[in-house]
Amino acid sequence: MNEPYEVPERVRAGSPNSITSANDWRREYQRSADDPDGFWLEQTRKLVRWQDAPTAGLSGDYHGVKAGPFSWFGDGRLNVTVTCLDQHLAARADKTALLWEGDEPGDVRRLSYRELHAEVGRCANVLRSLGVRRGERVIIYMGMVPEAAVAMLACARIGAVHSVVFGGFSAEALRDRVRDCGAGVVITQDEGLRGGRSIPLKATTDEALDGEHGVEKVLVLRRTGKDVGWVQGRDVWWHDAMADAGPECAPEIVDAEHPLFILYTSGSTGRPKGLLHTCGGYLTYAAYTHRTVFDLREDDVYACVADVGWITGHSYIVYGPLANGATSFMFESTPVYPDAGRYWDMVQRHRFTIFYTAPTAIRALAAQGDDFVTRYDRSSVRVLGTVGEPINPAAWEWYHRVVGEGRCTIVDTWWQTETGGICISPIAPATAPKPGSATLPMPGIFPQLIDPDTGREVRGPGQGHLCLTQPWPGQARTVFGDHDRFVATYFSTYEGRYFTGDGCRRDADGYYWITGRVDDVINVSGHRMGTAEFESALVADEAVGEAAVVGFPHDIKGTGVWAYVVLQAGETWSEAMQQRLQRQVRTSIGAHARVDVLQPVPGLPKTRSGKVMRRILRKVAEGQPEALGDTSTLADPSVVEAIVAGAAVLKRC
Repeated sequence: MNEPYEVPERVRAGSPNSITSANDWRREYQRSADDPDGFWLEQTRKLVRWQDAPTAGLSGDYHGVKAGPFSWFGDGRLNVTVTCLDQHLAARADKTALLWEGDEPGDVRRLSYRELHAEVGRCANVLRSLGVRRGERVIIYMGMVPEAAVAMLACARIGAVHSVVFGGFSAEALRDRVRDCGAGVVITQDEGLRGGRSIPLKATTDEALDGEHGVEKVLVLRRTGKDVGWVQGRDVWWHDAMADAGPECAPEIVDAEHPLFILYTSGSTGRPKGLLHTCGGYLTYAAYTHRTVFDLREDDVYACVADVGWITGHSYIVYGPLANGATSFMFESTPVYPDAGRYWDMVQRHRFTIFYTAPTAIRALAAQGDDFVTRYDRSSVRVLGTVGEPINPAAWEWYHRVVGEGRCTIVDTWWQTETGGICISPIAPATAPKPGSATLPMPGIFPQLIDPDTGREVRGPGQGHLCLTQPWPGQARTVFGDHDRFVATYFSTYEGRYFTGDGCRRDADGYYWITGRVDDVINVSGHRMGTAEFESALVADEAVGEAAVVGFPHDIKGTGVWAYVVLQAGETWSEAMQQRLQRQVRTSIGAHARVDVLQPVPGLPKTRSGKVMRRILRKVAEGQPEALGDTSTLADPSVVEAIVAGAAVLKRC
């Protein structure tokens, strides 16, 4: 078992937050358990600017969720943009709210809280002029430009419900989401820019809306200036509409449970699943977790390099940071453009103090060598974070040793689109982290491990399905338009509990280790093993840059283990290497662990946000390359062709 690292003194020193030690965490966690209503009412009154402050906490529970959504702060009324913008005008009007860097290094914009407030007011007035009213849905299909955040906040300003669709999605995916939420307005741009390439956002929007009659207006931001198709009477230029709009727009005051946004989970099959988050509870939880986990301070320059097309961008680029009056960074490009030093170059130039990225990016950058990191000054950074998937210990150690120079704390955060915010994570100044562990739950989060074979709770050290036993304010309330699906997906497996869909191990210190999605848990000859465990073992070898593991039907074992391996530059695949990797797997996991198929591949199929599309890898391993489905959202579709061809050769052998 890994020993916990000490929290560096520079992280502990001078923290203004309530949790700065392990004792603080225990005290606050116990308060949240003893009196959850009182605890969250206290937090929301501190963090959120209410028109009518709530006196009610939780209404309903998981046992009654079938009858309808539970709620938080039901008698409260607010507009979330008052917390994110208006409240800061007195003391932070000239502070940078959004710091943006475009695709090309040095293409930088800064919006102060005063300027952002005015831009949101103009955009809100534009939306009203286009006919958008309270409760109506607006699709936002844009790249990572400041106007995407402006559009989100403008929707919230007038009580409309935004649904951001990641700018890498196909026309078909966009059409499905427009239809599902019944959007009447789409906001997009002429083109996006990413990694030196243009992304035809307006052309994709036009394709998605061809034959669709529900969308009445398309608001188009000019980013590159390229000529685009135009539908007279429907399409409106952003710059023209904004020029005619005033900066003042009174906030629409809504109930705490008024919908704020719908966000569709990625990688799902069939009809899109739109998770609905509401105003009061979501903003409370995003603000609380952002301030607490990252130990936010007034002079921090906070950089989350995710995309607003995902929940991380919603909670930890837009709503959480702005609610807390932070300077929040937005990034249009990729970590390897123009080279693998891009992140660290930006750290040096912008003096980031908090940096939050995905393990996928960390592994990819580690494979490029340390020089891309060490040539830049990273002394400003105090806290490093990871999000999106379990981080393997080898990547954690590299992040800590090379990027953080051994002096930064790492917060390995576990949460989901459904949870709205971080649920299990180190708290920067308080929790001694362990490489690869999400560590301990946040106050108000009560995990439970369930043995999938018996349905009984696993007490003490052990492994099982990760469930949460009590609602918290930031949790999604329903699947838009289909509450029965919400109940069936999350509350039918284990009565009275929210089933996360993840497997998890708890060690003797009470630390939680996420083993991956349950459908990524492989049952080999009766042994249940997480794919993340195999992947961590494989990438621990110096020759391996990345690995992805899936199960496939096996005549003898029931399920076999198929590993796709990306080698470091300059390494050559050989029989000796295969034997070495098998030994590494057995050493790391146990004698029962063996990879049945080791396939070297030039890369993994990833979306433009960096998420590995395991669905594709499973279909290849199962011998169903004809069932790969839509690959248009991949950053490099040619990778799939190479993987399919390589798998065919292995099967012939």
